[in-house]
Amino acid sequence: MDFTEKRLHEAAIIIDAVCPLLDDQARIADYRAGGLTAIAPTVGWWDGIGPTMRTIGAWHKLLRERDDLILVRTAVDIRKAKALDKTGIIMHFQGPAPIEDSLDLVDAFKALGVGVMQLAYNVRNRLGDGCEELTDSGLSRFGLQVVERMNQARMIIDCSHTGVRTTMDAIEHSSAPVIISHANARSIYPSPRNISDELIKEIAGNGGTVGVVGFPGFVSGDKRPTIDQFIDHIAHMCDLVGTQYISLGIDYYAGQSPYANEKTATLAYEKALSSGSWSPKAYPPPPHYYPQGIETPNTMLALTEALLRRGFRAEDIRKIYGENLLRIYQTVWGE
Repeated sequence: MDFTEKRLHEAAIIIDAVCPLLDDQARIADYRAGGLTAIAPTVGWWDGIGPTMRTIGAWHKLLRERDDLILVRTAVDIRKAKALDKTGIIMHFQGPAPIEDSLDLVDAFKALGVGVMQLAYNVRNRLGDGCEELTDSGLSRFGLQVVERMNQARMIIDCSHTGVRTTMDAIEHSSAPVIISHANARSIYPSPRNISDELIKEIAGNGGTVGVVGFPGFVSGDKRPTIDQFIDHIAHMCDLVGTQYISLGIDYYAGQSPYANEKTATLAYEKALSSGSWSPKAYPPPPHYYPQGIETPNTMLALTEALLRRGFRAEDIRKIYGENLLRIYQTVWGE
């Protein structure tokens, strides 16, 4: 390792925009060890308001008790976290189930610190279709109202796991940039969860970002993807639309190796299949090994080293790591 690589990594603002691994709050230590500036726990999935409020309450309690954490409400909060060697917490919903059928809950959750919400999680909901739904019918009337209310409340619209037409409707009707927090390039590996070059261009064209994801089934057909296969997605998308529209949403989660043994991971996997939230075509069976070298968040320095080896400039790495998302945060959330 060159000292230049280490200095670049330490100086950069690094944001992982999707961190379901933080269902276990003790894993914050792994992200801090990896040099992450801001991390995004999934505080809402497919549950309604009750379980979601309990999860958010647990995070607010932790934020009150720990001086090394900052609740991120604006872009300045992330820069402050970096300056003070603290970790920013970005509350993120992977789906709109917590708002149930109430537009007012968008404002309520934004007031509690939820800054980003996905419009779908693989299947159809009140707003529109997910990316693995049999149909792709676009936003419903309620979905259009939610997009408008999210704009008014200054909550970021995330179209990860969302159907193509639903995503295109969101881009058309949103007055703010729409992001895809975590998805890879389908032209590099054709998972149903990855997105087309055309959609990558549409997200970039609306001023948003696409976050590159490390879940092995989205990286390659190999059981243990390499770090270069992961970077293949970054390189392709950067060549397609420019480095200013690419970010990180690595999506480390509790069911992956080495955090879960194979028996526990298999039980959780079978539950996800039976619920219909996952499909075998998009989600291969465990064990799930994240790309070699960056198997866990505490190894993120290896990504900096590998990007430099691939010829990425320090300026572009800083954009991908955090500056691009900071631009979105500043645009939607404000300073």
